[in-house]
Amino acid sequence: MDLVYWRNMRRTGVVFTGLVIGLASVFQLSAITVISHICLGAMCVTFPLRLYYKLLELLGWNAGAHPFQSYLDNDGSLTDKDTVMLVEEVVLLIAFAVTEFKRLLFIDSMIDSIKFVVLLYLLTYVGVQTNGLTLVITGEFFVRNWSQPLARENEAAVIVLFSIPLLYKKQQVRIRKVVRAVKAFVKKINSLCLSLYESVRPPPAPEPASKPAPVAAPAPKQKAKSK
Repeated sequence: MDLVYWRNMRRTGVVFTGLVIGLASVFQLSAITVISHICLGAMCVTFPLRLYYKLLELLGWNAGAHPFQSYLDNDGSLTDKDTVMLVEEVVLLIAFAVTEFKRLLFIDSMIDSIKFVVLLYLLTYVGVQTNGLTLVITGEFFVRNWSQPLARENEAAVIVLFSIPLLYKKQQVRIRKVVRAVKAFVKKINSLCLSLYESVRPPPAPEPASKPAPVAAPAPKQKAKSK
């Protein structure tokens, strides 16, 4: 939220510019090329700076301070709690995979086992026709073709994400006034349409008069038979 609302201008500017440039680069180039060029650009900055500090240390003008010591001292290792949680998730995934494999192998469900057999049969053909390098090249081809249109859409989404919340925050009162005016206008149009419909609607037809129910004739009395 701090990045979206531009509370730290420098940090948000760096993140926003990096995202836009990265997505624009992915739109033109492959993801591997973009990552390689980003790493090379970072090395072009860090390596000369490290040599400069080393030269100062050799000349005695520097006490041997490392220019990136703060980044090296930053502890990115997992804590005991995080490690336990991660191990638990991995163990659960492995247990689920083993249970599912046993269920498919020992025919717990006929349909699922048939699907598994068909998949294994197709994988044998894939293994004969291709190897690992072919799969990597094919995956890179699909990633490159699919990442270019997605990069264009993601770039627009990033621009909207970093502009709409700030615009709403700055113009919140005006936007609310416009929204209330639009709601009142829509309500007025709705009432006008209802009144026009009521005026042009034909009156309902009169209900037919109900006929009196016919009176049933009295049943003839049977004469008593004389003995």
